[in-house]
Amino acid sequence: MQPTSHAFKENAHQALANANLQKALALMRSGFPARRAAAVARLPEFDALRDQGKAIKDHVLEHLDYYLETFEKNVAAQGGQVHWCRTPQEARETVLAICRRLDARTVTKGKTMIAEEIALNDYLEQNGVVPVETDLGEYIIQIRKEYPSHIIAPAIHLVKEQIADSFRATHKELDPARALDEAPTLVAEARGVLRQKFLAADVGITGANFCVAETGSTVIVTNEGNGDLTQTLTKAHIVLASLEKVVPTLEDVSTILRLLARSATGQEFSTYTTFSTGPRRAADTDGPGEFHVVFLDNGRSAMLGTEFQDMLRCIRCGACMNHCPVYATVGGHAYGWVYPGPMGAVLTPTLVGVDEAGHLPNASTFCGRCESICPMKIPLPGMMRHWREREFEKRLSPAPYRYGLKLWAFVARRPPLYRAATSVATRLLGWLGRPHGRFRSLPLAQGWTQGRDLPAPEGRSFMSLWAERRKSGGAA
Repeated sequence: MQPTSHAFKENAHQALANANLQKALALMRSGFPARRAAAVARLPEFDALRDQGKAIKDHVLEHLDYYLETFEKNVAAQGGQVHWCRTPQEARETVLAICRRLDARTVTKGKTMIAEEIALNDYLEQNGVVPVETDLGEYIIQIRKEYPSHIIAPAIHLVKEQIADSFRATHKELDPARALDEAPTLVAEARGVLRQKFLAADVGITGANFCVAETGSTVIVTNEGNGDLTQTLTKAHIVLASLEKVVPTLEDVSTILRLLARSATGQEFSTYTTFSTGPRRAADTDGPGEFHVVFLDNGRSAMLGTEFQDMLRCIRCGACMNHCPVYATVGGHAYGWVYPGPMGAVLTPTLVGVDEAGHLPNASTFCGRCESICPMKIPLPGMMRHWREREFEKRLSPAPYRYGLKLWAFVARRPPLYRAATSVATRLLGWLGRPHGRFRSLPLAQGWTQGRDLPAPEGRSFMSLWAERRKSGGAA
């Protein structure tokens, strides 16, 4: 998919006017956060596990080359193969080469954000291979020719009436008069259609939540079982993963798994947690004929040792977007690429460039909820500030914004001037806003007053009150 992050403002305006989207987002706002809070409350050691998870990921990032090489060695020992890809094009070509060698015509896919990142579906279709998404949300958006709006709930932007309409338009062989007004009916219909796809597929593709160096295993976490069917019935299982998904041991995976589902969906554990180790063995009753792991770099290694390295701790739980007031207002498609919400506001500029995605780190209230609930304690607001600094340095931000910041910096570096200026401005604005106590329109503040009134200052400034308190012997 081509990024449209540069059009975030236009995308956001369209999202705000979309009644179905706003209805769907209202359901999200009342669901994910409450379930996460309840799950965390039942686990007293949750914060201690966050510290352990952070330490595990930090350790991996400091020794990433060692753990990747260990993982590759153990995959090979189990009869599998690891492929190293620097760019999306290399990853696409690697997957296609495997499919062509096996004369694959149909590929079933579990949910994988890396496949979205490299636009794999379009590439396979262009080369005569039919990809079929088997995660329910991914299947829905595939038949609608859309892309995910959330990393764990791809179709969260839709209401069930829209899904029913899409099923009727796609499943034309079924009774057109059938009832599709309840979620269980929709799920049952999708299950029946996809069952035949699983049986007919030549190759199965999944993502990976974790890659275990100790055993050469990959791990997927799902609630539908589609990942298991995707990888066990085919000639080959292809795993798509980014470099930072590797972890040292099975014990480390167990620690982070206790954080993942609670943070993502409010479950203590997901319905299916599947460990895959190599291809089918002689004594196995099922399993893929071949096992391939395709590792994608695509700029990740360049993040190591920079102010953005902490982003590589992300375990793709989606908690940051579930709690973000901006995401909850405009949805995922407004962000214009694969990764939405606070984590996307940091990762997307890294992968597609701040020239394209500079709006995203500015689309934040900096309320700090994303960092406070992140299971890996990623300092997302701080990294958004770093992107704002880079945008400013490259003169990508609007000229009035840049000159305004320079003027503010000039005044802020001179405390007497700052105090005098703020005192005058406060008194003047307080006097001008006296009739109503607020401004409906104000020069240099149109971005605020276009959507809401601006309260007029009341009384004295904090600094003058603080100085008076200290002078009178109050607490310092």
